Amino acid sequence: MLRIAVPNKGSLSETAAQMLYEAGYTGRRDPRELIVADPRNGVEFFYLRPRDIATYVGSGALDVGITGRDLLLDSGSDATEIAPLGFGDSTFRFAGPAGDFTELADLHGVRVATSYPGLVGDFLAGHGVSARLVKLDGAVESAVRLGVADAVADVVSTGSTLRKAGLEIFGPVILESEAVLIGSGVDRPGAATLLRRLQGVLVARQYVLLDYDVPVAHLERATEVAPGFESPTVSPLHDPEWVAVRVMTPRVDMNHVMDELYSLGARAILVSAIHAARL
Repeated sequence: MLRIAVPNKGSLSETAAQMLYEAGYTGRRDPRELIVADPRNGVEFFYLRPRDIATYVGSGALDVGITGRDLLLDSGSDATEIAPLGFGDSTFRFAGPAGDFTELADLHGVRVATSYPGLVGDFLAGHGVSARLVKLDGAVESAVRLGVADAVADVVSTGSTLRKAGLEIFGPVILESEAVLIGSGVDRPGAATLLRRLQGVLVARQYVLLDYDVPVAHLERATEVAPGFESPTVSPLHDPEWVAVRVMTPRVDMNHVMDELYSLGARAILVSAIHAARL
């Protein structure tokens, strides 16, 4: 059976479980379960701390796993990223007291607090900067105020938490992270199917089906507005002057596309959700 590591808690856990469910897999019903077999799909799930998943997969103990790109790089394991999964976005930046730091070189020889010493250490080394890393498990924004560090490297969303701690962001982006599917580097039966299913879930979340009727005279312009994933499906109607069109269109553009189609003369414009896809 394909052995899959899944986050047992944290920000990635719930979305990862939902994504696997939408991909047709049977996960755990009891949050206390650590191992769940899904013989119908030929897989076995192992629920682990997100930070440990890359280590288990990289060692070959498990075949594939879902974790953050940040945790993968911080682990230093031999696991490799297979594909991004479209959730759990985060950005890593440096921050320090206002006016103390302006560029990356200013970190040379100072103390930098972080929960990701492997990731941050590799980044600094790659830019020729030598700093003393102070490892903390969380709340690194307090490290400067409490005197254990001179600067911090942490996840940043709006930056409001850092500003409240009297810190300002400086220097380049350390990493743009998100949830990723990782592998051990060994091709295992079922891994390709898992990847296709997860990618199908991503497509289903990002696209909708759009059906509409349009006069033949406006068909070419309508298909320019909504070209579809590959090519529109065009079907004749009882009235030879009209055709029915079906396309996939990005969910984020849905209402704008409907407005443009309507202005061209399209009618009976309907949107349907996609529950699963294989492309």
